[in-house]
Amino acid sequence: MTATISRNGFADEYPFTSRTLYLDGLKYHYIDEGEGDPILMVHGNPTWSFAWRNLVKNLSPNYRALAVDHIGCGFSDKPQNYQYTLNQHIENLSSFITQLDLTKITLVAHDWGGAIGMGAVCKMKERFSRIILMNTAAFLSQEIPFRIAVCRWPILGSIGVKGFNLFSRAALVMAVNNRKNMTDSVKAGYLAPYNSWKNRIAVDQFVKDIPLDQSHPSYQTLQEVESGLENLKEIPKLFIWGEKDWCFTTNFLDRFQEFFPDSKTHRIPTAGHYLFEDAPEEVSEQIQIFLKENSI
Repeated sequence: MTATISRNGFADEYPFTSRTLYLDGLKYHYIDEGEGDPILMVHGNPTWSFAWRNLVKNLSPNYRALAVDHIGCGFSDKPQNYQYTLNQHIENLSSFITQLDLTKITLVAHDWGGAIGMGAVCKMKERFSRIILMNTAAFLSQEIPFRIAVCRWPILGSIGVKGFNLFSRAALVMAVNNRKNMTDSVKAGYLAPYNSWKNRIAVDQFVKDIPLDQSHPSYQTLQEVESGLENLKEIPKLFIWGEKDWCFTTNFLDRFQEFFPDSKTHRIPTAGHYLFEDAPEEVSEQIQIFLKENSI
């Protein structure tokens, strides 16, 4: 189900030991570095645990830094017949947390990882102690950029996403503002897991899983996540936001602040959607400050 993926070209960027958990017979890949309170990093689309490499390196000396690959992403299995839905991703992450018996978790999530991660928090609130969200959403919205909507078009959308890898390749340019950080090795790392039509199945399905109306299979799930936010107000939260993001704009940050007016916010005016590439040191510094201010 998963073609062999070589680390050629990005091994120095991603020097971590690969670990595998089996979920219903499928390989769920993750990295687990360091010791201490767990920092659980949850990626979005079209990324994978590679996106968290700098944070893992910076946090693992003092914390247990974990980063998962959703089924269909990164080094995880990529089944062609699978329910690539928000609910399934939440169930997978929840199972991962239970099987590793993680407690006192700090969630770090980005893009689709926000809805997935917050869905898990809503299901097992007692296991989480802190929440850090970056350029994401965990509520219903009608805001969808045209360049994302195009990828949802029947037939043509899938041909572009799966056949030509347009979504992943475009993100290397459109999701960053500071392109000098996107070296050849970084680009190779982002693209490596999505090296064939079949291996791009989840990238395509994530785009299609955006629920814009009640008939969508993931609409009710996201609605339930949104409703559950009310019960998470006492958990300390940090929002780090790249203000140059054309997808998860500051409108999404404003909405989060309505849900959580007591949260801490750090805006990065020069960063785009991949703020961990545009401003890796600043992101890491703000997270470490927040962790110390809200020590468990």
